[in-house]
Amino acid sequence: MGPVIPEFSRHQRQLRGSRQRSGPLGDQPFPGLLPKNLSREELVDALRAAVVDRKGPLVTLNKPQGLPVTGKPGELTLFSVLPELSQSLGLGKQELQVVRASGKESSGLVLLSSCPQTASRLQKFFTHARRAQRPTATYCAVTDGIPAASEGKIQAALKLEHIDGVNLTVPVKAPSRKDILEGVKKTLSHFRVVATGSGCALVQLQPLTGPG
Repeated sequence: MGPVIPEFSRHQRQLRGSRQRSGPLGDQPFPGLLPKNLSREELVDALRAAVVDRKGPLVTLNKPQGLPVTGKPGELTLFSVLPELSQSLGLGKQELQVVRASGKESSGLVLLSSCPQTASRLQKFFTHARRAQRPTATYCAVTDGIPAASEGKIQAALKLEHIDGVNLTVPVKAPSRKDILEGVKKTLSHFRVVATGSGCALVQLQPLTGPG
């Protein structure tokens, strides 16, 4: 449990440093949000700058909120600029494929692969893990207040709501059948309190349902 806190601290320092970067995303007051009216070239530059790890055929980047993974023909999406991004990263004829990605409404890590066989194996792994409700992603959050239980599960219903020009995920209390039909999603996550102090807690979260 000890190593988690230094890792989190390093991540926080990287986030603070990233706000000083210039470029399509670096000059924004909220770097995680995708600016409107980006050109195709600017999006490719932003995604190249958002790469956080490369190992063999795998490329991991931090997708900004508001960027759809797929869309209609002619729309600017992550999928539509993969050929240019592949060239920009020096992959030659090896074009990147999406293995795992967060939705348009959220920022988060996107896993790409330039090897079709690797992409296929990983996609099958994530599909089987989701069906078996085995966590494949771990998130950290700082809470205002300390949870009563040090470990457990959280069940929540969530929906998208347009607030001040931004789509935000908000909880829904006691969702009705109509709410579910209209897009409210029930979620289940495992949580564990890693550390506490000054009325706050560092909590580790692992989604058991949904795309997490």
